Amino acid sequence: MRIGLLQCDDVAPELREAHGNYPEMFAALFRQVEPTLEFQVWRCLDGEIPDDIDAVDAWMTTGSKYGVNDGLAWVDALCDFVRELWRAGKPLVGICFGHQLMAKALGGEVVKSERGWGVGMSFNRIQARAEWMEPWQPGLDLLVSHQDQIEALPPEAVVVGGSDFCPHYLMQIGEHFLGVQGHPEFTKAYSRDLMALRRELVGDERVREGQSSLATEVDDTLMARWILNFLRRAIAARG
Repeated sequence: MRIGLLQCDDVAPELREAHGNYPEMFAALFRQVEPTLEFQVWRCLDGEIPDDIDAVDAWMTTGSKYGVNDGLAWVDALCDFVRELWRAGKPLVGICFGHQLMAKALGGEVVKSERGWGVGMSFNRIQARAEWMEPWQPGLDLLVSHQDQIEALPPEAVVVGGSDFCPHYLMQIGEHFLGVQGHPEFTKAYSRDLMALRRELVGDERVREGQSSLATEVDDTLMARWILNFLRRAIAARG
């Protein structure tokens, strides 16, 4: 499987030596599950938007410190590309910012949540069991770092997992779009260092809670399996 990674941010320079950049994180996670995966990266944050939706088999969108409502030209261009993928039935998985971008591009609403920052581990209930959720379990616990959330779903979107803190955490749109607010590609070490770096922005109390939550198990490889299962089905359905 050839995956096009739509890169929407860089890891902060002071964390990059220890943790790598986002393309390395994605490759490290997904190749644990499928070693033969091929990744091709487009630096969307630099205005590098793909001009051929069929350059790869499927697409993924990274997280970002930028917001989908920031009015940035490259974000608007990426929304156009997402709509092109949707109309063509091309598979896309959106992670965090990518999850929100997918919702906005297709008519949903993204806002800065009144609940504040989500950092560290998030604990979510699966509300609708899908065929691609193998191996099955009823919860999904992933690392997060976000303040924005999806407030209103786009047409055809179905929430398949969430929590009181983030009700629209995991959504499927049609048979070829999947979005998740969490970061399966994050490691606990990166999450810990990112919280420390953003302490002033996030707040001491929320960072303390987030740091404490790292003692629990994370479902990173499970989510990677679910994502690849979803993509295989979507690719096969498109023919």
